[in-house]
Amino acid sequence: MKSIPSQSRRDFLRTALAATVCGESLVTAAGAATANRAANGRFLYVAVPGIRNYLERGGHGVLVFDIDRGHSFVRRIPARGLAADGKPLNVKGVVAAAATRRLYVSTLQFVTCFDLLTDKILWEKAYEGGCDRMALSPDGQVMYLPSLEKDHWHVVNAPTGDIIRRIDIKAGAHNTLYGLDGKHAYLAGLKSPLLRVADTATHTIGKEVGPFGSAIRPFTINGRQTLAFCNVNGLLGFEIGDLVSGKLLHRVEVQGFKPGVPKRHGCPSHGVGLTPDEREVWVCDAANQRMHVFDATVMPPKQIASIEVRDDPGWITFSLDGKLAYPSTGEVIDVKTRKIITALKDETGAAVHSEKIVEIHFANGVPTRHGDQFGIGRVT
Repeated sequence: MKSIPSQSRRDFLRTALAATVCGESLVTAAGAATANRAANGRFLYVAVPGIRNYLERGGHGVLVFDIDRGHSFVRRIPARGLAADGKPLNVKGVVAAAATRRLYVSTLQFVTCFDLLTDKILWEKAYEGGCDRMALSPDGQVMYLPSLEKDHWHVVNAPTGDIIRRIDIKAGAHNTLYGLDGKHAYLAGLKSPLLRVADTATHTIGKEVGPFGSAIRPFTINGRQTLAFCNVNGLLGFEIGDLVSGKLLHRVEVQGFKPGVPKRHGCPSHGVGLTPDEREVWVCDAANQRMHVFDATVMPPKQIASIEVRDDPGWITFSLDGKLAYPSTGEVIDVKTRKIITALKDETGAAVHSEKIVEIHFANGVPTRHGDQFGIGRVT
C-alpha cells in the first residue's frame, strides 16, 4: 500500500473517526471487499493504541491483516474505553479463543472483550490494580489476568469477565502464559527472579522455578512444558529453566553485540520465542535493532544468525505453521530464509508496530483456530 499524503491522511482520519459510532467496526471501502472474503483464511489481529494523531479522541483498537493476501490491511476494530482523562490507554496484551469466538485486549485499567463474528464489544471491565499481559485457557473459559505490576493476579471467568479467584504473589505481576494442555499457567513478575507455576484446577501456586539471574521479563515455554526460556534484566540473551526440577539450567548470552541502551523496557533483550517446531529460539536485541536466532536442537542453544529490523524490537511471536516470524517492529520474516518479506501498514500506509499480535483462522465465517501472543513451542 502506498503512503497517503499528510493532508489526505488527515482527511481520511477525520472521515474514519466520524464513521466510528459506539465501538462499531470501522471498515474502509477497500477493506470492505476484503472483509467480505474473510469467511475463510488466516488473519492477524494486532492490538494498538488509539488512531494515529487522534489519540485524544479515539480509544485503543485492533487492526486486522489478511495473512494469505500478503498481510494486506483488512479493517480497524475500534474500542470505546478511555482513561479517566479521556485519553486512550496503552495496550498491554491480546488473547483469542476460537472455541468461544472471542478476542480480548487488556489496557492499563481494563479488559475489552470482542465478538469475533461481529467485531462488537461484548463487555469492557476495569479490575482492581489495573491490568497487564494476560493468558487464556485453551478452551477460552478462564483468563489469568495480572494486575499492573502489583501483588496479585485475578483468575477471571473469560466469557463474563467475573472474578473467580485472586492469587496474591508479591512479584510485580506482569507476563502470563498458559500451557497448551490447559493444566498449568505460568506467572512472572517484574520484581522477582522466580517463575511461578499455577495449578489451574485449584488456581493455586504449585511450583517455583529459579531463581533466574534477575527479575524475569518476557518468557516462553516448550510444548511439553519442561523448559522455560526467559529474558531477565541486564542480559542480552536469555536463560533456560527446568520446569520439572525447578532449577536454572543455562545462561545464554548474545555474541558479537554489546547490550547498549534500549529505548524501551529498560533491558537489552525484551522478547524471546520458540518456533512452533522448537528447533530455533529467537531473541530481541533492542539497542542493536536485531533479532538473534539460536539453534535449539542443542543445549545450550547455539547462536546462528542475526536479522536487522527497522526499530528496537520488544517482542517476537510466530505464525501457527511456523513459517513466519512477527517481531514487534512490524516486519514479517520468512523463518526458513530469514528474509523480510513485507511489513505491516495501517489504512493510511503508516508503519504498524505492536507487541500484541495473535493469529486467528476462519472457515465458513467461524473462527476455528487461534495462536498466542507468546512464541510458545508446540511440540507435544
